[in-house]
Amino acid sequence: MTGTGRSGASAPGRQRVKKGGNRTPSSRAWLERQLNDPYVARAKREGLRSRAAFKLTELDDRYGLLRPGHRVIDLGAAPGGWSQVAAQRVGLASGRGKVVAIDLLPFDPLPGVEAIELDFMDPEAPGRLIDLLGGPADLVMSDMAANATGHRKTDHLKIMGLAEAAAEFARTVLGPGGGFVAKVLQGGTEGVLLADLKRDFATVRHVKPAASRPDSAELYVLATGFRGAAAEPE
Repeated sequence: MTGTGRSGASAPGRQRVKKGGNRTPSSRAWLERQLNDPYVARAKREGLRSRAAFKLTELDDRYGLLRPGHRVIDLGAAPGGWSQVAAQRVGLASGRGKVVAIDLLPFDPLPGVEAIELDFMDPEAPGRLIDLLGGPADLVMSDMAANATGHRKTDHLKIMGLAEAAAEFARTVLGPGGGFVAKVLQGGTEGVLLADLKRDFATVRHVKPAASRPDSAELYVLATGFRGAAAEPE
C-alpha cells in the first residue's frame, strides 16, 4: 500500500481495504487501486463496461481508428468495454458498420454487437468472422492480457505471445488500409513485434494512453495502413 510523505499517511479521501479475511496482499492492493481509480468511477457513472473503454476512446480521438461504417473485430472482448466504444463510433445505432466481439468467456450482449464464444486462434475463426462482418475488417483490436503470474519477465512474454498471435490473425482478416491495435508490455521484446508489423503496415507506433495507469508497463501497439488483403466471403 502506498502512502504520502514520510509518515506513510494515506491521501485525503483515499479508501483503504482492511487486512484479514481470505484476501492476499496482492488482491487487497488490486481492490484498493480499483476503489480509488477515477477512471473506474467514471466508467460506472457513464455506464461503461470497463475503465479500458477510455483507452480506446483516447486512441481513436488521436488517431482516427474508428469511423462510421467501419467493420471491427474485438479480440478477447469480455467484458465488452472496447466493443461499446466501437459500436458507438462506427454508428451501429443508425444501422452503419459492424462490430464482432470474440472471447472464450460469455458476456452480456451489447445492442447491435455480434458476440461469439470462440478461440480466435481456432483455424475456423478468420473465415467465420469475415462472414459475420460481410467482408474484410477495417480494424482488429485487442485489449487481451494473460493471467498475471507476478513474475515480470514471464508476464511480458505471455502478453507478447498474445499480441503476436493477434497480429497474425489481423493479417488474415484485414482489408487494404486496415488497422490493428493491441496491448503489449514493456520488457524487451515489444520492438520485435513493431519491426514485424512494419513489413505489412504503413505506420507502426507504440502509444501509452492517459487512462493507462502511470505505474504500469502497459503500452499499445498501433499499426495502420495495412498493405495486404483478406479474402472476401464466398
